[in-house]
Amino acid sequence: MSLMDKIQAKTGANVIENPLGTVSIEAEGLAPTAPKKDLLTTFRAIRGTDSRPKEQTYQMTKHQELKNKLHKQILSILKDDDIAAIVPKIDEMAVELILEDESFRGKIDRKKVVEELINDLTGFGPINPLLLDPEITEVMVNGPNQVYVERGGKIEISYVQFRDDEHVMNIIDKIVAPIGRRVDESSPMVDARLPDGSRVNVIIPPLALKGPTITIRKFSKDPFTIDNLIDFGTITRDMAIFLEACVKAKLNIFVSGGTGSGKTTTLNVLSSFIPSDERIVTIEDAAELQLWQDHVVSLESRPSNIEGKGAITIRDLVRNSLRMRPERIVIGEVRGGEALDMLQAMNTGHDGSLATGHSNSPRDMISRLETMVLMGGIDLPVKAIREQIAGAIDVIIQQSRLKDGSRRITNITEVQGMEGDVIVLQDIFSFRQIGVDEQGKIMGKLIPTGIRPKFYERLETSGIHIPASVFIEEE
Repeated sequence: MSLMDKIQAKTGANVIENPLGTVSIEAEGLAPTAPKKDLLTTFRAIRGTDSRPKEQTYQMTKHQELKNKLHKQILSILKDDDIAAIVPKIDEMAVELILEDESFRGKIDRKKVVEELINDLTGFGPINPLLLDPEITEVMVNGPNQVYVERGGKIEISYVQFRDDEHVMNIIDKIVAPIGRRVDESSPMVDARLPDGSRVNVIIPPLALKGPTITIRKFSKDPFTIDNLIDFGTITRDMAIFLEACVKAKLNIFVSGGTGSGKTTTLNVLSSFIPSDERIVTIEDAAELQLWQDHVVSLESRPSNIEGKGAITIRDLVRNSLRMRPERIVIGEVRGGEALDMLQAMNTGHDGSLATGHSNSPRDMISRLETMVLMGGIDLPVKAIREQIAGAIDVIIQQSRLKDGSRRITNITEVQGMEGDVIVLQDIFSFRQIGVDEQGKIMGKLIPTGIRPKFYERLETSGIHIPASVFIEEE
């Protein structure tokens, strides 16, 4: 029985399957599985030999040798204990091994070996400390020797490195295996999620020339609330009152913005305003939304299998959701032909739906929706598409990531209807930049334009009163 099989039989824990399996292969001199070997061979042929200095390669070899010996000892201890009981003993075991073998002395950072081993056993290898750091919002692995993080809206390189390409692949397997996803030469790109809901994208060689690449968008353990967004400066108190009223009055809301602008966070906060007695169906590529309500059905798309069959798209899920008696439909991101099905749902009694999409402005979002509807393969006149959009969407919230890394809502725009062949948009709130402070932070705020939305009476008839002062700029 191999090391992986013994540990699986003892613990039954997916969390340690891949890292321990990999180490056992190295420790016992076995060859890796054929697909990974072929993939890494192909990649190494493209990039060439390891570019790290020879002295660093030697230190890594002794480092790994000590790590392998520790794993062998852990195997014997696992006969009587579990992982939780072993972790406190690892440092003591490392000290004993270094005392027994003089070749380790002065060449090994014992604490680093122990830390890496614990991360492999209980987390996601070298990037585990980054995932546990609450100040880091994104982790970007560009091959084994280059790991970047986003902290405070700014991207910076981290101290973390992987041993080699195979080490990165092992962590990728550990991420995607528990949710039934796969990544190999036939399927070199995959979207996945971590147990805490963080979103993961993976792309591997030969498509990624610098090595297996991982991008992780971290999710807060405690979902952000509207008060958090107010504290961050993303939104003002008056805007919060207005948006809560829009959700409770069952207006159809679309959140648009660029990559990393905070669309999903805003969508999550808006979803928190939905009354707890309504049935909500969420549809996503990789489940991220964290709704507090009890009556929530979460649907997740599925890629095709190794034969290229069995894919379930967002569009398939939108169509199916209409037969699930939803009172609210929440779509994580609209990016293709599902836009037509979403608009039809919004136009046929499914009020109060929420969705996000990529665009640079509310007007751009309208244009992108027109294009996405045409991607559905149905030949419709442009005017008919625009009428569908104008009749379906009530409010567009534009989210932006500014130059200083801050995320702000820059427009809250009403879709007023059609005039001729054109969809009429009207800003209700608009961001005004005042300047930049000494630390480089952008100074500004979202202010009302002075125009009350046409659906104001709809809010009133829903029993929701919004003070008129909300729509008037303070002097």
